Amino acid sequence: MALSPNTTAPTFTLPRKTAEGLEEVSLEANFGKQKTLLLFFPLAFTSVCEEELCTVSGGLDAFRELNAAVWGISVDSPFAQEAFAEKAGIGIPLLSDFNKEVCAAYDVRFDELKGLQGVAKRSAFVIDENGTIRYSWSSDNPRDLPPFAEVKAALGG
Repeated sequence: MALSPNTTAPTFTLPRKTAEGLEEVSLEANFGKQKTLLLFFPLAFTSVCEEELCTVSGGLDAFRELNAAVWGISVDSPFAQEAFAEKAGIGIPLLSDFNKEVCAAYDVRFDELKGLQGVAKRSAFVIDENGTIRYSWSSDNPRDLPPFAEVKAALGG
């Protein structure tokens, strides 16, 4: 079961691949500055994941107006994520949890999904500026999309 609201968000630093190379992204860097929306997704280059991340990318200004950073997290390598983002036109940072530690810390990891072990469950977490989880949603069905109206409401929108 995913971590519950009103609990402290596990901190992490994960790599992101950019045109300049690998960059470390830390949740703690947002503390005291802005809210963070974490979108865990199962795998790059899959249709539902592409739909979710492109939808969010298309409405990114609405999240920025709510003072929120939006990050996608999967167990794919940062290199696969970069190729996926370029191909699909995804405009949010994709962070690689290749070692599956952050998925485990947030308790959103499938034991097994179609023969693959440790893939992230599709999940959404709103974390406030103080590092507290304010909203938590996770699904055992990888085809379910997060309820974005609830997510925006949790962000103050």
